[in-house]
Amino acid sequence: MKRILIAGEPDKTANYEKAMQSLGVMSETSLHVPDVSLYSGLILPGGGDIDPRLFGQIPKGSRFFDPELDRLQLAVLKAFILDRKPVLGICKGMQLINIYFGGDMFQHLETSKSHEYLGKDQVHGTTAEKDSFLEKLYGSSFPVNSAHHQGVDVPGQGIRYVQRAEDGVVEGLSHTYLLVMGVQWHPERLCFEHKREDAVDGSLLLRHFVGLSS
Repeated sequence: MKRILIAGEPDKTANYEKAMQSLGVMSETSLHVPDVSLYSGLILPGGGDIDPRLFGQIPKGSRFFDPELDRLQLAVLKAFILDRKPVLGICKGMQLINIYFGGDMFQHLETSKSHEYLGKDQVHGTTAEKDSFLEKLYGSSFPVNSAHHQGVDVPGQGIRYVQRAEDGVVEGLSHTYLLVMGVQWHPERLCFEHKREDAVDGSLLLRHFVGLSS
């Protein structure tokens, strides 16, 4: 059976674990750098803001961030990338992927009110780049959920932005040759018992990621 590592805090990853279980996949949540050979792939989950020092900025618009957590997650990400294992970053996880490859961030989006969590996830339209993994899964235009106030800015080396919201905010990325991808939205909150009528089925993306895993 495939086994996915979730690089997060165990008390905050229940939705990811339930989604993997629904797909018939084993998962484990840990922030320790593992023996990567024991896992089929990595999920970098959502969370708070990111330490601005990791992308060469001083705090200016960032809210709560945990520098130790950020560095632990980046260390796990590095181990999976060096072993060429599939990686899926979700929300903060997508941002960490961009930072790992040398990209940077908007610490607070000018249009944050259209994206951040306001008692519940927001929903907005997006457009996917032609021939991207997201366009193949969902078509060229589709709605997603949203719960963030930060966003990626300059792309890291090898990173391609493949999905944007109506206001231009990046909602999805992929690496040009590694099995590394990320979305700014939350597929684990759009699938199975959390499936919504006003947004896409997140299980399609999660199933695609699992299918890349050996």
